Amino acid sequence: MNNKKTLAVGATALAVVFAAAACSDTDTGTTAATSSATTSATATSAADEAAAHNDADVMFAQMMIPHHSQAIEMSDMLLAKEGIPEEVTALAEQIKAAQGPEITQLESWLEQWGEPTEMPETGNNDMPGMDEGMDEGMDGMEGMEGMQMEGMMSEEDMQALSDAQGTDAARLFLEQMIAHHEGAIDMAQTEIEDGQFPDAVEMARTIVDTQQQEIDTMRQLLTTL
Repeated sequence: MNNKKTLAVGATALAVVFAAAACSDTDTGTTAATSSATTSATATSAADEAAAHNDADVMFAQMMIPHHSQAIEMSDMLLAKEGIPEEVTALAEQIKAAQGPEITQLESWLEQWGEPTEMPETGNNDMPGMDEGMDEGMDGMEGMEGMQMEGMMSEEDMQALSDAQGTDAARLFLEQMIAHHEGAIDMAQTEIEDGQFPDAVEMARTIVDTQQQEIDTMRQLLTTL
């Protein structure tokens, strides 16, 4: 009789242990699943936030690509010449090294956003999307209406740089590039104020900082020519 009671008690204890273990496993699984879902939702939300962009971001990218491309073209023109001071050629190389990768990044963002890399033709250097009939109050576009792609050289300007030689070419390059950089800084400031895509805004800040430093360098170089 005592043995039967002992066995019954033992069986009951084992049942309690197994039940507790099952509950523990269930709780652990539920907690893990909940934690995983929360982490996934947080990651998705962060990705969505990072991918968010507005029209100001698109215009910044579409404008800066041809702007940077012209700066690289100007630098290539200078680097193909003889008799250019070493400090000026070094600056031209620096400009190419900085702006080439930025063009690649800008093109990547536009592809990511499903936007064309080229601006619509407007007949002048007006920013894309500024045609009559554009809805007023577009998100991120305040203060941008009528703005032009600042600092771009005309065909005549580019021809003059192509024709110049030696010290004259170096001086003209510096003068043109100062104006070109000032235009890029204006465009970047607009992106800083109106843009939404974090990486694009950060690039704009970098452009402001680096190109202002280069402007200061170019002005100093002009005093030596």
